[in-house]
Amino acid sequence: MAVSPELEGLRHIEPSRFVSFSFPSPLLRDASDPYGGGAGEFLRVAVLDSPLPSPPVLRTAAMLVPAGRHRDWIFSTRAGHLHLLLSSQYSRLILVGPELSAPSPRVVTRVARPDPDPAHARLLPLLLALCPMAAFRDNAVPDVPLLSFHDDLLRLAPVKVVAGPVVGDMVVEDVAVDCAPGPAELRRRLRFKRMPCLVQTQVRLAWQSPAAASSSLLEALEKEGTGGSLQPEAGGLLVQPYGPYLQAMVAGLAVIAPSMEKRIQSGVKPRCLCAGVGGGSLPMSIRVGLQFSVLGIEADAVVLDVARNYFGLVENEFLRVHVGDAIQMIQDFAHQAEPDMNFGAIMVDLDSSDAMCGVSAPPLEMTHGSLLLAARKILDQHGVLILNVIPPAADGSFYQGLVDVLRQVFSELYEIDVGNGENFVLVATVSPIETTLTDNSGQFLTELRKLAGDFLRHINKI
Repeated sequence: MAVSPELEGLRHIEPSRFVSFSFPSPLLRDASDPYGGGAGEFLRVAVLDSPLPSPPVLRTAAMLVPAGRHRDWIFSTRAGHLHLLLSSQYSRLILVGPELSAPSPRVVTRVARPDPDPAHARLLPLLLALCPMAAFRDNAVPDVPLLSFHDDLLRLAPVKVVAGPVVGDMVVEDVAVDCAPGPAELRRRLRFKRMPCLVQTQVRLAWQSPAAASSSLLEALEKEGTGGSLQPEAGGLLVQPYGPYLQAMVAGLAVIAPSMEKRIQSGVKPRCLCAGVGGGSLPMSIRVGLQFSVLGIEADAVVLDVARNYFGLVENEFLRVHVGDAIQMIQDFAHQAEPDMNFGAIMVDLDSSDAMCGVSAPPLEMTHGSLLLAARKILDQHGVLILNVIPPAADGSFYQGLVDVLRQVFSELYEIDVGNGENFVLVATVSPIETTLTDNSGQFLTELRKLAGDFLRHINKI
């Protein structure tokens, strides 16, 4: 039988190679079929090789796409596939699921798979055929485990898919989140296609009126999907588990709590520049929860429209948002040197525009000393720069390089490990810090604890 050159090439690992094809389903009409026959006669098989240097022993793994989620960008795009691969520590990851043309339900409900999964045996001949030749050293048959995808979603319903001129396609979704041992919560979240595994924003949903709260949240999601009776909670406060890095960013303000307390007591609102707005959770939280005056800069006007229409972003005299390049605006503000462009804090929540090497943040420009000097110039004497950092998996030197250049420009540097295996928050101060968190317990720090939670305990000077 003739084999296409693409499939023939799979005999060897080639960094970042991505191949997808249709294959007659070995699960069809079998009790192990996770799709109940709904996938049709063919399955979509996608193969991705790691961009990282190959280890001495090449290991291949596979994953079944969860039922109903084959169109989810996590499983249907190269960017999502890459995130799954880099999280698995394998050299090659094979995704198996329905073809993208197969129908999907309006509301996806999580269905647990048995462990071990009986579908593994039916798929094993295909999986072995897709292993690189080097995996069969000494005539050994390689182990190709069938990995399971786990998240905390009980149900998922797309609300709106739109495209922006900068970030591209994005999706607003209502999800029911398993918060065991507590009750499930209904939330609205925003994801970008270019980085589908990263939740950009997530807010709780609440009943629009008390009369509507007669049924459970799960029932509301099942019946309505986008349900007009459910709306984002006022204020857009940060929620777990997809808000931890945002909480950690807010926690970074604790290092300058004494100066913030003095400002508030004198009747002056602290000013914050948010580089990156997304769904608006971060600027809304510090505006409502900490009484800051906030200027948000977002590159994509469509993202701001989504934030206003679906996530409760409300602009007023103390929360203004502008469309533009946040990095360029920081440089422009520094050049203009105008008094009203001086801030107590700059919070940078920008991801890299190149997702082909995995999720990473901030953009490479933030490692340039000239930009960091510009940021320092528009911070006041007791100001602080707070960065959300996701080191790219393919470049282990990125994080240390960023730390080194921050040390050259700023007085002191602090780190918060978000604890999710991806995010770190770096906090750089203009001036030396003369007090510690335990030295003050004013109103600002009291309100900050409500937003930042336990992250105040994880601020470490580096």
